[in-house]
Amino acid sequence: MVRFFYIYRNISRLIYLLKIIIRAALWLFCNNIHIKNKHLFSKKGPLLIFANHPNSFLDAIIIASNYNRRVYFLARGDVFNKPIFRFLLSTLNMIPVYRLREGKENLHLNDSTFKASIKLLIKGEAVLIFIEGTCINSHELQPLKKGTARILEGVQEKGVFPAVQAIGIAYNQLRGIGKIVNISISNFNFNKQILTSSDRVLFNKMATIVLKENTIQPALKTNFKKTPLYYLYKPYYKFIYNWVANKTKETVFFDSVLFSVLLFTYPIFLGLLFSILYFLHIPLPIILITLASIILLSKKITY
Repeated sequence: MVRFFYIYRNISRLIYLLKIIIRAALWLFCNNIHIKNKHLFSKKGPLLIFANHPNSFLDAIIIASNYNRRVYFLARGDVFNKPIFRFLLSTLNMIPVYRLREGKENLHLNDSTFKASIKLLIKGEAVLIFIEGTCINSHELQPLKKGTARILEGVQEKGVFPAVQAIGIAYNQLRGIGKIVNISISNFNFNKQILTSSDRVLFNKMATIVLKENTIQPALKTNFKKTPLYYLYKPYYKFIYNWVANKTKETVFFDSVLFSVLLFTYPIFLGLLFSILYFLHIPLPIILITLASIILLSKKITY
């Protein structure tokens, strides 16, 4: 038992550290993230969050990183097929949910997903659901699935009435760095206990209205300033961009994979610059100041 809590505590610390790193990476990856009603991210107690889903895992990364609490979220089940991925994704608070396109034989597993979500909410945790049930690189809202209402119904049956929040997330572009992101979060006041199928339909109708109001696509386009720093980054970024484009084959995963690869390779890029400057016998303090300046000025590349 002592060993279990020791491992759990270390995993919690790792998740907290990872959240800090992700926030720093998002600061570099995105030109700006505008948040409306930011104070609602501090909500405590059992919390059910639903959002639209235009940009795969990047949506979850951006939304979850803004909460100062642990957020569990439902993710497409096929990425959990390999044991190592299942372990890693579960460690990152992801819960698999299966769609018809991933095979009818897996749909029965969603009962466990709903039960796990209900248990988490009863324990006072936060659960994020992408209510469209699918990801399309579009800001046009897709028909909402019934899973969110089912989970809320299951929690209410246990005598727990969690707060519900609706989040609209929109990007000025769905591929590449320097994006501008709009996030609008609001309380979703569904003052009715869900008891019947008509209640679930009403929930989705109201959720559709709120999400359409909250999804505001930025009008500004991302442009690149042709500064010396731009030309320093260009070979590295172009290589990563083309490699990810080839691997994802124009799928909805492009941006989230690009973000992940840049997150893990950027320290290598900086290490290479450090080695070159060190080899040129540049004094160590100047090297460190140079690298810090490169990081801080990186956001100036795009506008």
